[in-house]
Amino acid sequence: MRTRLIGLLVVLALIVAVAWQWRADESDARAHLLTALDPDTVSHVELTLKGSPAQRFERHDGQWLTDGTRIADQGRADELASLAATPVATWNPASTFDEAKIGLAPPVAVLVLDGVRVEFGEMAALGKQRYAKVGDRIAFVPAQALPRAPRTASLPTHDSPAP
Repeated sequence: MRTRLIGLLVVLALIVAVAWQWRADESDARAHLLTALDPDTVSHVELTLKGSPAQRFERHDGQWLTDGTRIADQGRADELASLAATPVATWNPASTFDEAKIGLAPPVAVLVLDGVRVEFGEMAALGKQRYAKVGDRIAFVPAQALPRAPRTASLPTHDSPAP
């Protein structure tokens, strides 16, 4: 009987240790993302990109709309929302940088996801990374994290009235 009790306690201790480690790993992974937002739950996206008109998207009933009435390019809106989960190499206080020198004054692009403002700057000197500012912190993110320019008038976006 005593051997079974000790065995049960060991198994229980292992389960608790694994659960604790899983939670710690998950917390650490979230700390290395550009925002705490889940891209699948983002419902409002605004993008301002140098040289392009501002874009706004709202998710209603699982579908992205522009101007509240027109069906948007779903892939475009999903792509912008997915930037919420961009991996971050390192975070630094914004005070350690001259924002004008890294392309954040003014930023190359400004993306607002459910009220969370992300400013994208220039490429970093080393590695294939760029600067991104969220609040009072600046992150090094993959270079391709910059929102792409919208399609031009010569490439239709298939906007149509919502049903």
